[in-house]
Amino acid sequence: MSLISKTEKELAVAQTDIHRDIIEQSKAGNSAAQYRLYKLYAKAMFNIAYRMMDNREEAEDMLQEAFSHAFAKLKSFRYESSFGSWIKRIVINHCLNEIKRRKADLQFFDDMSAFNENMEDEGYESGLSVDNVRKSMEFLPSGSKMIFSLYLLEGYDHREISQILNISESNSKSQYMRAKRKVKEVFKKMSHETR
Repeated sequence: MSLISKTEKELAVAQTDIHRDIIEQSKAGNSAAQYRLYKLYAKAMFNIAYRMMDNREEAEDMLQEAFSHAFAKLKSFRYESSFGSWIKRIVINHCLNEIKRRKADLQFFDDMSAFNENMEDEGYESGLSVDNVRKSMEFLPSGSKMIFSLYLLEGYDHREISQILNISESNSKSQYMRAKRKVKEVFKKMSHETR
């Protein structure tokens, strides 16, 4: 076992134990502990839900549903991952289920000609920030935006995204690359307009 993988494993074990006392109290039905656990993770989970639902009220609904589900299933949490990873997966699944329930039309890029321009022109990288990327993401079709968000902002790999969205791994990769180019294009236009 290499030094890096051993260190990563130790870090993962340490992270799974970070809130063990609060989690165990919550499992026992202690409502004060459940509230503390909620307060520890609610903001980060709301941000995930908001990026996926693109609406504050819907994100708040998804957050409440996800935590209700998590607390109902908390006894099944076995510290195989961090609590944050576990609740994040629940939030994402609730958002995806709601989107599917509405039978949302997840649009993907079909026309590659829109991406043939050279995006290496000067200027688009200066001022590049998370906020500017998020603003640029508003112009993506919903399916591509979801893949872009899951990969870049939530840290899922293409294999995981393909399983979550029930698409091929190569489709996830190509949609991500197209979305990335489109975000750069939109950002470039936005930066030229503000000059």
